[in-house]
Amino acid sequence: MKFLHISDLHLGKQLSDLSLLVDQEYILDQIVSIADEQKADAVLIAGDVYQRSAPQAEAMALFDRFVTSLVSIGKKVFIISGNHDSALRVSYFSSLVRNSGVFITEAFDGRLQSVSLQDEHGEIILWMLPFLRPSQVRRTLPGEKISTYQDAVAAVLRNTPIDPTKRNLLMCHQFITGCETSDSEELAVGGLDNIDASLFEAFDYVALGHIHKPQRVGRDTLRYAGSPLKYSFSEHNHRKSVALVTLQEKGTIEVSALPLYPLRDLRLVEGSLAEIAAMPYSEDYVWITIHDELPPPDARITLSINFPNMLKFSVVNSRTKYDVNVLATQRMEDKSVPELFEDFYRLQNNDQPPSEEHKKLLEKVLSDLEENRS
Repeated sequence: MKFLHISDLHLGKQLSDLSLLVDQEYILDQIVSIADEQKADAVLIAGDVYQRSAPQAEAMALFDRFVTSLVSIGKKVFIISGNHDSALRVSYFSSLVRNSGVFITEAFDGRLQSVSLQDEHGEIILWMLPFLRPSQVRRTLPGEKISTYQDAVAAVLRNTPIDPTKRNLLMCHQFITGCETSDSEELAVGGLDNIDASLFEAFDYVALGHIHKPQRVGRDTLRYAGSPLKYSFSEHNHRKSVALVTLQEKGTIEVSALPLYPLRDLRLVEGSLAEIAAMPYSEDYVWITIHDELPPPDARITLSINFPNMLKFSVVNSRTKYDVNVLATQRMEDKSVPELFEDFYRLQNNDQPPSEEHKKLLEKVLSDLEENRS
């Protein structure tokens, strides 16, 4: 049996003030084509379907078209909610759409939801674990002692009857200790959400979501698919892909990364003003850095003719060292809580940054809030 493993679609996300819906539609169509060409039996979507818990209508319509396209070519679709999603919104009509081969995790009730599949080698159990917080698990498993995300996931797995003689797959949207992160992910302050990979030893393959760089974690069969598009400049050197997982008999799994090609890339462009001005026209999302000692005041405007989707512009020389002008203000929803706090503190204190003491206090407050978040 063949699966395509994808995650972190973040439908509805914007870069500065630019909508990515056209780019997202283009890459989703590409994923549908890959599923068809590779004769995949199913597509696993490991969380963060949307950028916001209350997604805009256009983002929901795009996801509807994507799933409908997969079903129309005979693919089953399995979906779990991520930390950006509203589990209730993502699972709306979940019981009804099962008849179409679309399986969505429902509201967490203390048990790990599963689907039984069959191929020529026998039964496959696909376990579906949406993004969970410790408070959710404490409510549903009151007999367990749960303080951290590690405790929460361990408790759920401990109460799950996993048959080790069968082929067990897990979909999971959590932060596994040791993986490589980027700026566009939302992580808990102080590493509160870290989970050790050893918890998943019972599973033949673990389809992870949450981290945007495609990567294995310890073993080839414990893997983040990564986001299908680059969502921050810290991802400029990522090679986006989908994971093709081929299951044979127990103990035999092949995993390969199939590359994705975006409509518009996100990249860094550096050089002198003259060198960059001579580059061909491009609609890629770019951060341009020029190294001229005396750049003209209209340098940014000059370069925007060839690069209409310039998101950032910098001048680096002996005088400025490093001077960044942001063309469009970073959207508030894309900033972390510490970044928002620092913005507010500077506004109230004549542009003075908060002290380390302030930052530690904020970290403690956020940790307490995250622990008690419903």
